[in-house]
Amino acid sequence: MLEAATILDATLLPAMIIALTAGLLSFLSPCVLPIVPPYLAYMGGVSMTDMEEEREARQRVIVSAAFFVLGLSTVFLLLGFAFSAMGRAFLQYQDWFLTISGIVVMIFGAHFVGVFRIRFLDREARVDAGDKGGSAMGAYILGLAFAFGWTPCLGPILGAILGLAASEADMARGTTLLAVYAMGLGIPFLLVAAFFPRLKGVMMWMKAHMGQIERTSGLLLWTVGLMMITGQFAALSYWMLEAFPVLATLG
Repeated sequence: MLEAATILDATLLPAMIIALTAGLLSFLSPCVLPIVPPYLAYMGGVSMTDMEEEREARQRVIVSAAFFVLGLSTVFLLLGFAFSAMGRAFLQYQDWFLTISGIVVMIFGAHFVGVFRIRFLDREARVDAGDKGGSAMGAYILGLAFAFGWTPCLGPILGAILGLAASEADMARGTTLLAVYAMGLGIPFLLVAAFFPRLKGVMMWMKAHMGQIERTSGLLLWTVGLMMITGQFAALSYWMLEAFPVLATLG
């Protein structure tokens, strides 16, 4: 109980909120959101029409989506563990590491806001997982490929969360951040799989406002980078404790 309280204390909450938001913004990014419905249909081995009209088809898609999310979560958890271990190994250089990471994240943020464009971030690098549609194991493999392959699009946002994980210098806390990021990215996949007919209009609206979503992602990255450089996460944690005293019971 004491170990769990130490991991999930109030000082981690701001980073967890940012990780969850980052996962959601990754789902809404231009290279993820548009391909979600056909990707889900392919994983479930059904057509788009079947997914929209047949309950049985949607149930197959939901199962496939769950294994897909499990696959991408596996990669993110391993990354969280690895970067937290790296942060722990280089603890004596943590201030330099945070400053450099913060600057890089702010540059990525400026790219998404539109201050300038970094060309390689506008390209997709996908891993070809072969013909893996229609089975739970195939969906899991596609989840692994998705996490590895969409790096130019997910990389800047994911990099910010990995920087936070490394700054924790604690493998349990860092892995927790990546688990929360995976939730933010993965849960919308499950919701679309379960409620696709009802969410079509919402997804069309999101596609039409992709520019605003991308700028929001940029602002989040820029803010996270600035907080990493200035060490404001601790100040934010103290503010949250003062504003919401109930959070103190977590640690």
